[in-house]
Amino acid sequence: MTFLSSGERAFLRAVSELAYSNPFLPEHTELERTALGSAFHEGEPVWSLPVDDPEGSRVNIWRIFERLEPLVEQLRERLRAGSRARTEDLVLYEDAILQVLYQRHYRQFFEAGIGPAASAGAARWRFHREFLAGWDHFLAIDGVTFPTRHDPGHTFACFRQIQRAFEQIFRDIIGASMPAARLRAAVWQSVFTHDMRRYRRTLYGRMGEFATLITGPSGTGKELAARAIAQSRYVPFDANKLAFADDEAVSFFPINVSALSPALVESELFGHRRGSFTGAISDRKGWLETCPALGAVFLDELGDLDPAIQVKLLRVIETRTFHPVGDTASRQFAGKLIAATNRDLGAAIRRGEFREDLYYRLCSDQIATPSLAEQLADSPQVLRELVIYMARRVAGVEGEELAREVTAWIEQNLEPDYPWPGNYRELEQCVKNVLIRRDYRPSRAATSDPAADLAQDLRGVRLTADELLSRYATMAYRQLGSYEAAATRLGLDRRTVKGKVDPALLVRQRGS
Repeated sequence: MTFLSSGERAFLRAVSELAYSNPFLPEHTELERTALGSAFHEGEPVWSLPVDDPEGSRVNIWRIFERLEPLVEQLRERLRAGSRARTEDLVLYEDAILQVLYQRHYRQFFEAGIGPAASAGAARWRFHREFLAGWDHFLAIDGVTFPTRHDPGHTFACFRQIQRAFEQIFRDIIGASMPAARLRAAVWQSVFTHDMRRYRRTLYGRMGEFATLITGPSGTGKELAARAIAQSRYVPFDANKLAFADDEAVSFFPINVSALSPALVESELFGHRRGSFTGAISDRKGWLETCPALGAVFLDELGDLDPAIQVKLLRVIETRTFHPVGDTASRQFAGKLIAATNRDLGAAIRRGEFREDLYYRLCSDQIATPSLAEQLADSPQVLRELVIYMARRVAGVEGEELAREVTAWIEQNLEPDYPWPGNYRELEQCVKNVLIRRDYRPSRAATSDPAADLAQDLRGVRLTADELLSRYATMAYRQLGSYEAAATRLGLDRRTVKGKVDPALLVRQRGS
């Protein structure tokens, strides 16, 4: 008896690749297309939250599930009847079973995690028994030894982590543009790496050892990305207690370096002993000591960190140990470190303001948040999506009406290529201003001359060759009005010029 037909094998291979792919990249959509063929539902090229139909983007996943579930039941019966399967086909069957079980219980994971059942204590995870019944139904087959030998408890924990991470990223990082999609995909990789099979096998308990550095302009959601990473950690499941130990373990400790004096930053991070400085009237634990193994400390505006504290932070990353201020006994840092900055750390290193060795300890995992101008240059309709999203947050049931008012105000009062220098934070303030005063007055601070900026950076030798070409190509395109003219002036191919023009910089230059 043949275990898999060629068509079934091709379908299961597509499902297997889909299950382990990054859901926020265009490749995920193409894998859906491969799996479904003519049944594929055409939509957006990447998964983003549609403000008009939040569930609409998952049509293809449910179509795949509807085809997959009856197929795996047939395959189970073939195995029970004695069909001999090759090792690689058994792996495909295992991956299909995991996909079926995940989709069967997705809504229950959602309800137990952030839905109505979230406050029900251990009772919210009672569906674990249903999960185990399904596990045994498909994988406890007499005479069949499956090659991967998945552990059901670990798989249940992975399912919960995947569901929580997806919802966090999908619902909080908004925008159908490719810059937003790349940000969602980058956050996903910070949680699971690019290889989810390896993550599931060995890395799930080690991701806290890797620091994450988030860079981008002010107001572009760096803390939002940090929270998504911090709150998507792997948490073991205790089947006997029907509980995840994450009520307090998955925690987030943010520190804004630029808002505090160096002494206060040091005390907040490392803690202090009584009498170690004026005002230290009692012992105090810092965030590094308070943070549990599944928690994360977030250093915002890292570029403003005092050089002396940079040395101490370097030791934390290298040895996972630190000393509270005024104490000689070392402490262990068990959590994850996430840092963010809007500064050019490369330039800061050249000026001697930031330690190069600290930078290289931080940059094993980097994320760049796009400006609002970058999003709008790629996809202008993103502005409407963001306005609706923000209006719903600030006005609740009145959000739709407020969104129409804000959109109309923007169209009537701001130029089409307004650069939104304050990024998403500025747009949110615009929404709130229109809500309260039916008006918004953006800062009209004069922008600097692009040529003067470029000359200043050249004198300071602050640009790489690639950055120099990008800046110059953008200026040429802006002044000459076409890629062909810019390519002729620069002596380059048109496609090269088009690839080097920076959309966000172009928007800023047009405002100068």
